Amino acid sequence: MTLELYTDTVLKCDVPEHRLKRGDIVKLVDHHVAPEGAEGCTIEVFNAVGDTIAVTAVPSTALEPLREDEIFCARSING
Repeated sequence: MTLELYTDTVLKCDVPEHRLKRGDIVKLVDHHVAPEGAEGCTIEVFNAVGDTIAVTAVPSTALEPLREDEIFCARSING
């Protein structure tokens, strides 16, 4: 499944180098192919007040669409 650009998506895995956790909501900003041929995505991550806190690349398999049976929650990036 190809996710649409500029939509909110959910991380399916942790991204420790940016202190992101499975279940965090991220914005999909680009699709790309890595040099070894793997499909990837560039994501932008915002804090609760809308400031960008990270922009990074992840494999496309690390993202899934939001579902209607999910709710938003907040957590500290420092904890």
